[in-house]
Amino acid sequence: MALQPGHRLNFDTLLRAAREQDLALVECQNQETGEMLPVICAVNPTDDGENLLIPLAQMFNVNPYDFLTPPS
Repeated sequence: MALQPGHRLNFDTLLRAAREQDLALVECQNQETGEMLPVICAVNPTDDGENLLIPLAQMFNVNPYDFLTPPS
């Protein structure tokens, strides 16, 4: 499976948010299973003083080396 154009866009957003220290690690709930998952979010301040959390990546709840095979 090839990377989708949106993956690159999200990765660029993640890099920009990291440079600006606008990242948060947030526990989010999977809508289908109800499982709580750690998610990396960009923090986007709104005009009304609130912060909009933009989910960019999900962290692993298992050892990723046991779960993934890197590309060769």
